[in-house]
Parts: sequence; C-alpha cells; structure tokens
Amino acid sequence: MDHPIQGLMKTAMENIREMVDVNTIIGDPVETPDGTVILPVSRVGFGFAAGGSEFNAGERGTANGGGEHPFGGGSGGGVSINPIGFLIVNGNNVRLLSTDNQNQLYDRIIDMAPVVVDKIQAMLRSNQEKSAPPSRPM
Repeated sequence: MDHPIQGLMKTAMENIREMVDVNTIIGDPVETPDGTVILPVSRVGFGFAAGGSEFNAGERGTANGGGEHPFGGGSGGGVSINPIGFLIVNGNNVRLLSTDNQNQLYDRIIDMAPVVVDKIQAMLRSNQEKSAPPSRPM
C-alpha cells in the first residue's frame, strides 16, 4: 500500500507540471505584417515541498480502526516567471532583444559585429589591391 505522502507529492507535481510547460518558457510566436516572428522568452523557476507525520492515537486505537497511525500532511509549490527578452526572427537574421537594460551594450556589440567584419574585409581587399603589382597584357 502506498504511503499517504506519496499521494500528496504526486498531486502537487501534476499540478506544477500543468502550470509549467514549454509555452511558459518560449511563448507563442507573434508574426508581424512584414514576416518578422517575435517569440517572448521567460525564465521559470519553481519549488516544491511536502511533509507529513503519523500520530499516535493513544490507548483507544487508531482513527481508522486498523493497526496504522493516523496521518497528517501537506504539500505546496510555487512558480516564478520572469520575462527576459524577445527572440526576433526575420529570415535568417535572429536577434535577442533583452528586457534587461544592463545587456544593451552587449546587444549593440553583437548587432555591430557584421558591420565591423565587413569593414575589415573591405580594408584588407583594398590593401591587397594597392600592394599587388599591375597586371601586364600578354
């Protein structure tokens, strides 16, 4: 026979499982008229506790008339959901727009990286063209 605390734990875990699913972390996509897809992203944390005790019924026997002691217990849980940003997908371009203002510097650096790489490549090409000897017609 299962112990009563197992029933408490099972019920609490099933309720938490119903509350927290993949749609809680990555929200439902929203498509804009230009085809950009926006996905909300959240940080989810949860906690769970259960406990109980069997009580001695005294000399009169147990409450249920059997050889077992009466049981008293409880369980509880909590869920914390914090939005952290939005994934913005436009074609092959994917970007994370953070709701945390502290990450704006990193976001700008990541956004500027392709432009910086293009400028460096252009400088290298122009240096190679300047240093290459002129071609002679044959």
